[in-house]
Amino acid sequence: MPRFKVVTPKGASFTVAGGGYGFEKEALDPVDAEIVEAPANEAEFIDAARTADAIYAKGMPITKKIIDALENCKVITLGSVGVDSVDIKAATARGIPVTNIPDTFIEEVADHAMLLLLAGFRRLIQQDRMVREGRWPEGRPALLKIPRLMGQTLGFISFGRVARAVARRAAPFGLRMMAYDPFIQETLISEHGVMPATLSEVLTQSDFVSMHAPARPEIHHMLGEKHFRQMKPNAIFINTGRGPTVDEEALIKALQEGWIAHAALDVLETEPPSPNNPMLGMENVTLTAHVASASARFDEARKRRVGHELSLVLSGMWPVSCVNPSVLQNTSLRRWQPVGMDRGPNS
Repeated sequence: MPRFKVVTPKGASFTVAGGGYGFEKEALDPVDAEIVEAPANEAEFIDAARTADAIYAKGMPITKKIIDALENCKVITLGSVGVDSVDIKAATARGIPVTNIPDTFIEEVADHAMLLLLAGFRRLIQQDRMVREGRWPEGRPALLKIPRLMGQTLGFISFGRVARAVARRAAPFGLRMMAYDPFIQETLISEHGVMPATLSEVLTQSDFVSMHAPARPEIHHMLGEKHFRQMKPNAIFINTGRGPTVDEEALIKALQEGWIAHAALDVLETEPPSPNNPMLGMENVTLTAHVASASARFDEARKRRVGHELSLVLSGMWPVSCVNPSVLQNTSLRRWQPVGMDRGPNS
């Protein structure tokens, strides 16, 4: 019998069904840990996970009820950047570290954010449609109404790793940049050539507003009607973070009534969207299917990182990333890293 049991909901999450756990097991086999799939419903999952040494969270919410039923759990590990599927408050109350992979897909998501910025700004979807529909002469006049990109302002809401990578990409385009993030030192923002600002300053001064806030209960609908009313009529709103951070009804109203010019979104409040979602038929909206992190390395990179985090904790050591780091000092886990590490939801 294996020394450790890692329980995970049955089924795939952000990956191809039937992909197996080969990448995770590269790190788990040496510590004699097995991955056991459990039914993806709360009651049956609790029965299977009650005595588990670790939870590999994917495909279903890990609720307070589940967490409170865990008798031997040393860590809850996520193979994603977002941690909204786990009740972090409940895990913290139980002293259970929750890990994610905040630095695995930074470059892909930053690329996608720049794609949405440029596609929205140069009206790529509309231009493509004009050509296909035989409306070639309409293309140039449509863009003659749009200023050049250089010299315009890009504002970030939250300035974590992805936003910083976007800033590196945006700088050569000649964009002036500013960022609102009350959880990050202003000197760190300035070091990236970005001006620290209040939320109101970002909204009122930016030609592009790029949303990067993580989905956490305290920032549900962080942006609502009053915020979109502050934005410029020519502004483009970009979201590669999480859909629930934005009041989607307010965003739709802003687009319909011309408070802002365009939205370029990889995430929505409800995914996939209802066929009745007005944005599906709006020309001033560019949409992708929550794919910003996707690339050929996606499965391999995230699964190996999950296996590594699980292996570290099961071996009695701190994980590399922890979204509730306050619990670590109260565990028997050993700190092994020789230098300080940024931890937390915005690190």
